[in-house]
Amino acid sequence: MTSIRTENPGTKLYAGPAWLVLALACACQFMVVLDVSIVNVALPSVQRDLGFTDTGLAWVVNGYVLTFAGFMLLGGRAADLFGHRRMLVAGLGLFSLASLAAGLAHTPELLVGARVAQGLGGAMLAPATLAVINTRFPEGKERARAFGAWSSAGGVGGMVGAVAGGVLTSGLSWRWVFLINVPIGIVLLLVATSLTAAPALRRESLDLLGAITGTAGLASLIYGVMQAADHAWGSPRVMPPILAGVVLLAVFLVVEKRVAAPMMPLRLFRNRNVAVSNAMLLLFGGIAIAMWFFSSLFMQNVLQYSALDAGLGQTPAAVMFVVVARFATGWFLRSGARALILTGCACFVAGFAWLSQADADSHYAAGVLGPTLLVAIGIGLVFPTLMASATADVSSGDAGIVGGLANTASQVGGSIALAVYATAAATRAAANDSASAPPDALASGYALVSGIAAGVALTIAAVSPLLPTRRRT
Repeated sequence: MTSIRTENPGTKLYAGPAWLVLALACACQFMVVLDVSIVNVALPSVQRDLGFTDTGLAWVVNGYVLTFAGFMLLGGRAADLFGHRRMLVAGLGLFSLASLAAGLAHTPELLVGARVAQGLGGAMLAPATLAVINTRFPEGKERARAFGAWSSAGGVGGMVGAVAGGVLTSGLSWRWVFLINVPIGIVLLLVATSLTAAPALRRESLDLLGAITGTAGLASLIYGVMQAADHAWGSPRVMPPILAGVVLLAVFLVVEKRVAAPMMPLRLFRNRNVAVSNAMLLLFGGIAIAMWFFSSLFMQNVLQYSALDAGLGQTPAAVMFVVVARFATGWFLRSGARALILTGCACFVAGFAWLSQADADSHYAAGVLGPTLLVAIGIGLVFPTLMASATADVSSGDAGIVGGLANTASQVGGSIALAVYATAAATRAAANDSASAPPDALASGYALVSGIAAGVALTIAAVSPLLPTRRRT
């Protein structure tokens, strides 16, 4: 164990006005989500310019996702130990420098390395933004509204990224999908350093063994799941890293149970909000992937839209998500989490059932727009509700790790779902390829994904009664 200095939970960490602190947290969340969505449109240009192989090109995305999800728990605990302010500033600095390196990269290796560094910066940033909200805004109306704004910022980031990636790549260069983060990061760094006050410090130990086993376990598990998208589940590329990840995570849990100052205190799971909400966020990752990723594939591969047109086609759903998430916080305070989650799950089931009927002859309005708007309403109701519930009723000294845990659950759930859905869709499409035209065969695969996602939504609804009844504010 290594003794380090950590913030006193009673210290006021953010000296600026509440609206500006919230704006900082939302802008950081916007930038992290923007980077996930903006890169996809630029991938063909990146491949032509730098000479990526098809396998290597996937690591422009996977390098970011792997480190982002794998290091989230460590980033969250580091925020508690080293200070939310320090991790926010350090994450912004690393993310901005890595974005600059990615934009200037002239070899595939340099670009992938920069993307790994970006993912690490994002893993430092994301839990810190949630910790900012938990430590600056009192529980109740103010915190609920802050979570609504934070969730909406992520939706705006995804929406802007889908369109901006095409605009920047076509009008300037693929390099600007990375370089755009640099001026944004500099502005946010200036705001962060001006708003945050230097806290009083106390001494606490760092759980190095837990940090190593937990981070390595998550990274290995996610890596194996990623490989399942292109290889059979029983192949040497898939099962060994998955099994290694499971073993490492089992060791991590043993370590966390025995050490005096664990990286992820298992006592957190005695809080029913934390335990149940994270289980539901793990499932929710499958809803988000089915909606955003596979509806985009349907438009491009079945309806023959360009990547930019597909991004524009998803914009109404993204706007709907942002609007609903903004107002869901008020409804959450009046009706509680269960009612919103059940309503959202009803929207998921209806929307995915509708989407599963779309085929190559479908028109955008009836085949895509209607069902995606319905699913987006559900996401706007469920996601901020689960994030608020997953981080409720915890001390400021645990705000970072709880935020990291919630983000990790959603990311891991999305990664597992993507691999499962991709396998299911490919198997169904291959089975129908001999009897159908290729677009119809692909549509049948995406319809199966929608059906599975509807089943996931029913599971979330079944788990929701386990959430404790929340006191009305």
